[in-house]
Amino acid sequence: MKIKGIIFDMDGVLIEAKEWHYEALNKVLALFGYEISRYDHLVTYDGLPTSDKLKMISRERGLPQGLHPYINMLKQEYTAEKIYRYCHPLFVHEFALSRLNAEGYKLAVASNSIRDTVDIMMKKANLTPYLQFSLSNQDVKKAKPDPEIYNTAIAKLGFPPRACLVVEDNKNGIQAAESAGANVMKVDTVYDVTYENIVESIKHAESGGGG
Repeated sequence: MKIKGIIFDMDGVLIEAKEWHYEALNKVLALFGYEISRYDHLVTYDGLPTSDKLKMISRERGLPQGLHPYINMLKQEYTAEKIYRYCHPLFVHEFALSRLNAEGYKLAVASNSIRDTVDIMMKKANLTPYLQFSLSNQDVKKAKPDPEIYNTAIAKLGFPPRACLVVEDNKNGIQAAESAGANVMKVDTVYDVTYENIVESIKHAESGGGG
């Protein structure tokens, strides 16, 4: 089936923000005597919303649940500071999305981040003009690895799942995309998200290779 829509995860795919999230969350947790290791951040918590991370820390390490709203609020403030300081356009992504857009592909973002973070990052990265829309964890009831956000994005694009390619970098997102029935392009870093690599993945999917 011909690929018509491409849906990008954001953190680790279009924005190299994993370290920002890690540092921002640890900065707040340290106020209450908690910390997560970089290993756990990448292996256990990667791709999950902050609210889910806090639930896991409470369940496994006794973080008082009453602190969740305050920690979440501060974490988002610290993350925003890092976005304004470090987030900037990457030519490789601007080139890829602008060319794909010009070729008629419908592009979208589906992220486990909150709406404000998605909007700010896409604007700072100069990618908003190429997107049909973006979805955040506030646009769905269940975050990745649940497929709801990709089901929603696919329906919003108006194409069958197999006519869509999802670009993802972590196990939770990949699981969500596969459960939604889409083709999946798996990447390791933001620098793997090039026009050439995306076109190769489109050809692979259209030939019946899948994700």
